[in-house]
Amino acid sequence: MVLEQINEAVLPIVIALAEFMGIFVVAWSVIHAFYHYIMSTFFRRRYDLQFELAEGLATGLEFKMAAEILKTVLVREMSELVVLGAVIILRALLSFLIHFELKNSQPHDGKAQPPAGGRQP
Repeated sequence: MVLEQINEAVLPIVIALAEFMGIFVVAWSVIHAFYHYIMSTFFRRRYDLQFELAEGLATGLEFKMAAEILKTVLVREMSELVVLGAVIILRALLSFLIHFELKNSQPHDGKAQPPAGGRQP
């Protein structure tokens, strides 16, 4: 009984903080990527925008997913659980797609990779 009251008092604050952190990370990533986009467009500076933005989006989405998982503790009705489950599935799918994009757009460090079956010249 006491633990349930503590959960109901503390969890909404923790959930709100986690959601705010996720929003902050996404907003900061967008602003940071836009700054570097402007710098690379007008001043010809090289910067891997897609990787940095995708990494920020993935991190922000992880905070939002943490908040959704914490919300499962507060669910009272089955209809709430269904909606919450759908949101979690959609966010997990987005997270998977962003991680897939990150994997395919790893920043290039300028080092040449040796051929698969041979020696490097």
